Amino acid sequence: MARSAIEWTEATWNPTTGCDRTSPGCDNCYALTLSKRLKAMGQPKYQNDGDPRTSGPGFGLTLHPAALDIPRTWSTPRKVFVNSMSDLFHQDVPVAFIRRVFDVMEATPQHQYQVLTKRSRRLMHVASMLRWPTNVWMGVSVETASYAFRVDHLRHVPAAVRFLSCEPLLGDLGEIDLSGIDWVITGGESGHSARAMDLAWVERLQEQCAAADVPFFVKQLGSRLAAQFGHRGKGHVIEDFPTQLQVRQYPKVRTELQAAIL
Repeated sequence: MARSAIEWTEATWNPTTGCDRTSPGCDNCYALTLSKRLKAMGQPKYQNDGDPRTSGPGFGLTLHPAALDIPRTWSTPRKVFVNSMSDLFHQDVPVAFIRRVFDVMEATPQHQYQVLTKRSRRLMHVASMLRWPTNVWMGVSVETASYAFRVDHLRHVPAAVRFLSCEPLLGDLGEIDLSGIDWVITGGESGHSARAMDLAWVERLQEQCAAADVPFFVKQLGSRLAAQFGHRGKGHVIEDFPTQLQVRQYPKVRTELQAAIL
């Protein structure tokens, strides 16, 4: 387990590591950069190199069965981001292994698990093969309007909380259907190659969440926008946000009966 500086979670758990680029949101992936550093440091979980065309040093998809039982050792309840360094629904992760991850989450109801994927089509197809305890929150990434189809796939998943991670927000999402969605996170991109986020995109998304009564969470402004405001770093200090965007709301959890497929 690693304590996390991610504003919407408290810890990370990586039963798999590594991934491949699948959409523009992956272009400046923090995990890809971090895996290269961890490989150079000799970290054993990051010695499998991925395809250089889509992945990178230390970022080849790797299963870690020895990491599966780690949450069972945590006595203090916490929010846990599952696979911050991978994607549980990557095509090379066997369904049997995904089930083992879900078995651990079900067996540790003191924790809230936050699972995020860009492979929404596979998520939708695999969902009926899994048990969905109420402590599992399931999300998809939506960085531009071209990937709003992931929201439709997510609606087919019987998770207690369905959420969107609109980060890095790379364009105006337009009118987005939030029916069946319980939480929306957004934020700009950080790092030297960060692409800019327009405040108007965030405000339009916030307005739609307010109209649909969906909790809204602004994680960070991103490096480019933070610099425009004269701030250093990635712009994650909420007191530095424009007043109207100082919003970090959390979702309500459905009961098991309410988490039916829509």
